[in-house]
This record gives sequence, structure tokens and C-alpha cells, in this order.
Amino acid sequence: MRLYIFLFLAITLNSFSQEKIISGEIKDSENKTYLQYANIGIANKNIGTVSNSNGKFSLKIDEKINENDMVSFSYVGYRTKSIALSKLNLSNNVIELEPEKKQLEEVVVKFVKPKPKIIGRNSKGLGLMHCNFYTYYEKDVDDRLSKEVGMKFKLKKDCKINDLNFNITSNEFSSLKFRLNFYKIENGFPTALIVEKDIVFEIKDEFKGWYSLDLKPYEIYLDKEKEDIAITIQWVESKKANERSKYFGISTAMSATETGFFREKAMDGWRKSGQSLSFYLNTMCK
Repeated sequence: MRLYIFLFLAITLNSFSQEKIISGEIKDSENKTYLQYANIGIANKNIGTVSNSNGKFSLKIDEKINENDMVSFSYVGYRTKSIALSKLNLSNNVIELEPEKKQLEEVVVKFVKPKPKIIGRNSKGLGLMHCNFYTYYEKDVDDRLSKEVGMKFKLKKDCKINDLNFNITSNEFSSLKFRLNFYKIENGFPTALIVEKDIVFEIKDEFKGWYSLDLKPYEIYLDKEKEDIAITIQWVESKKANERSKYFGISTAMSATETGFFREKAMDGWRKSGQSLSFYLNTMCK
């Protein structure tokens, strides 16, 4: 009997040491409001997630992570906070982020006879190629919150962004929410955000086909001096159409000239793909 108890305790302790779940909530340090869809993760360790619509988060930590590794918490318009894993509790963590105090310069943009221009790939392509957010082998859809995919765009003119469009080939969700991100590209990979606006949008009712996101209200101007930029969509929330719902995909094609980017978790390292997503911008350029 003692042997059975010893084995049970050994297995339990071993399992706990292999995987932990860190949970808590993220707030604005000044007004104490909850920050929804904030990014949480450990840099380059494939450990990450986002907070939910109530600012709550649950982060899975596996056996590869050291107690001295830093967990980072970030949100657009706030200072990123990093805390050693050893300093966090398993539950009831309260993380407060400070708003960034930036002195914004007035930007005057003059367009002389702007012309409409499409930037990106506005065709579906041939065959049945898809870029899927989840694969056949992945069991827990919600565990992959914060995954990002997107494309590199080359700016040759100064442009105002009217809308983003992408072709959805599979969708098994009654509701999906994504964050739209614009990044600077350095040394071939996305780095800092270049649009400091929290753009979260929802796709409803298993919608498939060309989805258009109206960006005119955000007044987004991109100048040609930035040259190459990356634009991505990041999965922040989902509601399944049924218990087996899993797939969401965008049509794609192999390309030797276009560059796609993806990362599995917030704070993870970026990777490239030799694919060209059906992913384009309608713009007005001078």
C-alpha cells in the first residue's frame, strides 16, 4: 500500500514539475480598468497567450522553462513589463501596466491627386492551398491564442490605408476576433510596431470568402521611407460553432518572390514562409 502511495505522489509531483499554469489579470495602473487581449509570453520560447475580454489570463508553462526566464506583458500604448517566472504566483497575479506618455507630433499629410492602389495579392490562386491557424494534430484550439500570420509589403509611395482584405477558405467558428498589427522590418523580420492603435475586429457566423476590414476611421498613413513593412492578424478570441470546431484558413500560393511571416505565440520568434497569402490593402497613394 505504501508503495502505491509513493508512486502516486511521485507521478503527481513529476507532472506538476513538467507543466504549470500561471493565471491572473492585467490592469491599467492609473484607472484600474482591465486590459483585454494584452500579450503575455516568454521571448523565443513558444510560450504565450493573450488576456481575455475581462483582462484575465492563463499561461501554460512547460518543463523547458527556467524559473529565471522573464514573462513579458505588453499592450499597445503601454510600457511593457517583464517579471521573472519565480516572482509570479500560480494564481491571482495582478499585473498593472503603465500608459506610455508620448508627446505626439502633428503630422500633416498632403496628397496631390492621390490615386487608388492595391498592395498585396488580391487573387485566390489555383488549387486548394490554405494557410491554417490550427493543424490536424493540435487538440486544444484555445491554447494557441496569440498566434499571428501575415505578409511583407513593399512601400513605393506614400499611402493612406482604406481597408485590409483577405480570402477565408475555411471557418468553423461562430465568432473570431483578431488584432491587426503593423510592424517595421529589420534584418528580414518584423520588430517594433509602427501603428500605435489597438485594432481588434470580429468575424462572425462561420463567414467564408473575401473579408474586408474598413480602416478609414483609423486614419493610417504609411510613408515610403519605411520601405518594407509586415502586416499581420493575431488570434485573440474564438467561439466554436460546435465542440469539434477547429479550422480557420486563408488561401495561399507558393511564391519565390513574396514573404509570409508567422509565429505560434506572443513574444515567440518570427519565422518566414515561402507563401503568398490572399492578403491585400486598398490604398490611396500619391
